[in-house]
Amino acid sequence: MKHEQKPFKRPPKKYQPRGLSILYEDRDILVVDKVSGLLTISTEQIRDNTAYYLLNNYVRKGNPKSRHRVFIVHRLDRDTSGLLVFAKNEEAKRYLQAEWKNFKKLYYAVVKGTLSEKEGLITSYLAENSVHKMYSVSDPEKGKLAKTQYKVLKESPTHSLLEIKLLTGRKNQIRVHFSDKGCPIAGDKKYGEKEKGIKRLALHSASITLTHPFSKKEITFSTKVPTYFESLLKGSKGTCQN
Repeated sequence: MKHEQKPFKRPPKKYQPRGLSILYEDRDILVVDKVSGLLTISTEQIRDNTAYYLLNNYVRKGNPKSRHRVFIVHRLDRDTSGLLVFAKNEEAKRYLQAEWKNFKKLYYAVVKGTLSEKEGLITSYLAENSVHKMYSVSDPEKGKLAKTQYKVLKESPTHSLLEIKLLTGRKNQIRVHFSDKGCPIAGDKKYGEKEKGIKRLALHSASITLTHPFSKKEITFSTKVPTYFESLLKGSKGTCQN
């Protein structure tokens, strides 16, 4: 049966989810800008305050009996802000997940210190330990290949603002790779260290270029560098291990 892209009407403003800016929506996909601190999906401790729960409520217009729902395509770490793509039907979900590795993903990050190489490619194999922390290994039998391409956009004596292309989509990949270089993401308590005055993880999913599941047109969704990131680029000298 041929899929038709019909005109789409958004739910009223009173159903707009807190902590999520809706950037694009049609009958098949929903693209949002998530704040730092909001989970993508629920955990044993947190059920309701998640992007998934809030968007389900949004598409159902507050009616729990509605058949409308959203489907998880990918996830962002709780403390990472930026673009999240959801599907609105099974067919769109299957297509987006199957093609996800082929889509272009761009991030902004502020890392501690300065990198001697202002552009580069970080490659390792990532494994996970018993407490769900990722780490790099050199043996391909023990981990999954992870590739992170980066370019320095701005520097201060203490921090660097980077544009990062995610060439593979491993769990915590960006955070592990820059921690390995001795330049952890600012505000990363898991893979870095506590820094006084850093309020959040300085990692932002900034741009996604994907192929629409039904029109097959290429679409790019983009956001700006968070203003908070710019404010971190000040202080005294620090250099990474390269």
